[in-house]
Amino acid sequence: MTQPPQPPNEPPQGGFGKPQEPPAGGFGAPTEPPPGGFGAPTPPPEQPGYGYPQQPPGQPQYGYPQQGQPPQQPPGQPGYGHPQQPPTQPTGQPQYGYPQQGQPQYGYPQQPGYPQQPGQPYTQPGQPYVQPGQGGPGTPGGGKKISTQAQIIIAAVVAVVLIVGGGVYFASGDGDKDDQAKTSDSKDTQKDGEDGKSLGGGKEKPPANTKSKVAFQLPQPKVGDITDVSGSWITDKAYIKTGVNQIVAYEPDTGKQLWTIPLPGQVCAASRHATEDNKTAVVFAASKPTAKEKYVQCTEVGAIDLSLGKLLWTKSVTGGNAGDDKAAFREVTLSGTTVAVGGTDGGAAFDLGSGDNLWKPEIKADGCYDMGYGGGEGLVAARKCGSYDDPTVLVQNLKPSDGSPISEFKLPAGVEYVSIVSTKPLVVAADVGDTAGDGSSISDFFSIDEKTGKLRAKIPVDADKYAANCGATEVEQCSKLAVGNGKIYVPTEEHEGTGEDYGQTNEIVSFDLATGKATTDRADAGERYAMYPLRMDGSNIIAYKWPPYDKGGQIVSIDGGTFKETVLMENPGEESVREAETSFSLDGAEVRFANGRMYTSETLISEPSTAGDRKEYLVVAFTTN
Repeated sequence: MTQPPQPPNEPPQGGFGKPQEPPAGGFGAPTEPPPGGFGAPTPPPEQPGYGYPQQPPGQPQYGYPQQGQPPQQPPGQPGYGHPQQPPTQPTGQPQYGYPQQGQPQYGYPQQPGYPQQPGQPYTQPGQPYVQPGQGGPGTPGGGKKISTQAQIIIAAVVAVVLIVGGGVYFASGDGDKDDQAKTSDSKDTQKDGEDGKSLGGGKEKPPANTKSKVAFQLPQPKVGDITDVSGSWITDKAYIKTGVNQIVAYEPDTGKQLWTIPLPGQVCAASRHATEDNKTAVVFAASKPTAKEKYVQCTEVGAIDLSLGKLLWTKSVTGGNAGDDKAAFREVTLSGTTVAVGGTDGGAAFDLGSGDNLWKPEIKADGCYDMGYGGGEGLVAARKCGSYDDPTVLVQNLKPSDGSPISEFKLPAGVEYVSIVSTKPLVVAADVGDTAGDGSSISDFFSIDEKTGKLRAKIPVDADKYAANCGATEVEQCSKLAVGNGKIYVPTEEHEGTGEDYGQTNEIVSFDLATGKATTDRADAGERYAMYPLRMDGSNIIAYKWPPYDKGGQIVSIDGGTFKETVLMENPGEESVREAETSFSLDGAEVRFANGRMYTSETLISEPSTAGDRKEYLVVAFTTN
């Protein structure tokens, strides 16, 4: 298959934030498109998994499958979420997904003293089991995540049709105040909680009534092409969301517009971080496309005051692969008062207060350039060197004021891209040798000493067992995970539960960043729910529970020491509300929670579908206030 056409005198555009080299026989080259063309709906599996809603026939969908639709059950089968008959097994044989006699539990090492019996589930205290071949919400066909090659194909097509080059999406909730540049929520200084004692908790407390109501729902704006709308933030007085050629603030409980910042072109990247005084940064195009243009490069970097609704400054630079032209950027982050941007032309940085250029794109003689940056409490560069056939990827902890490296870590051979999970403590994710195979871009986490660059621990995470996601196209876009208390918290893939209705469920577990070993932490989602970390709140983990067919979703706080769950929000279970809540893909949406309010929003929108009467939303908001 050939690459999409490229604009004259531009480097290859293969993704939203990471360079994509020509695929001719190379690593990760796109394969033949799926039947029906790019973006065609994924065919449903022959037998839908327990607990997964299926898409109605003939319902096209953009990029990712939509959820919350009535299931299509085979004749004679009960509806989604209703009790199912347990699978019939040969006499004396254990059920599928349970460990076999004499074998370790699937996904977890066998511990001495816990023998397994034929036909019985694994019962070791504190250890989950994971059924192979199951995926989480927001994944194609209710199964595994989109493959890396499929993401590259989609990214290549979108790079051509987007009016701007854009960042893709994130859903970690890092835009909330507790995760911003000058906080200490993710510091690797907490005790590990193995003694079962609370570690002090966080700011989010349960309200007197945890039952929420719909605050507001914003319909998707009508567009003619795929349009990037990534970027959302919460302040004490507003919910702010990127729209079409603008940034808009909404009253948090009613959705009434408070202010609008018009922009000359479309936003293509937005920082997930903001300062304590509510300043952040975005990247956008200098103009809208003309009739002769297919898209406009995003060359403008801007600082936004989220309290005042004001564009503070706009800057651009030349250099790197762009030569004398303006450099194009596909991602942006913030660390302290440093705004760092990256893309195929290289990396640059600006002072948040003045807009002064701190450094600009530079391609050295060895071909090294900064692909992008991770922000927050530190500033970390993902740097690529060498040839296309034999690349070397480096992680550099930088001094934010001038970009000079404090330390450097070299990723192992077989890594083409790296995702920055956390800057303090320094944790990165990579797909070594393209072995993940599920589109998550995670085969291993690497815990690194940010002062020396030495590896603390390598943490293998089998994609069939764990459901964290870092995508394939940006340096800082990981979701469904959190880092704190000296650990990384990840969800398991969904698997069959043990209740009478045989629905799907999963757990949140953790790994020690110092040793790389699994801990005894385990938080159960509960029957027919699936639970995913959003962010840290002090020493607590804020997590979202994806709902079953007859209930609303939940926000819970998990104590980092005891792992006790406290419900902070429970959304309505009415069908229309539930369908709105589950109309988003968790791998392609931004989920924000703070102060008793939850906001879920799209990051990419396209021309409205003409099939069916399914409503499409830009934002769905809930409140307990």
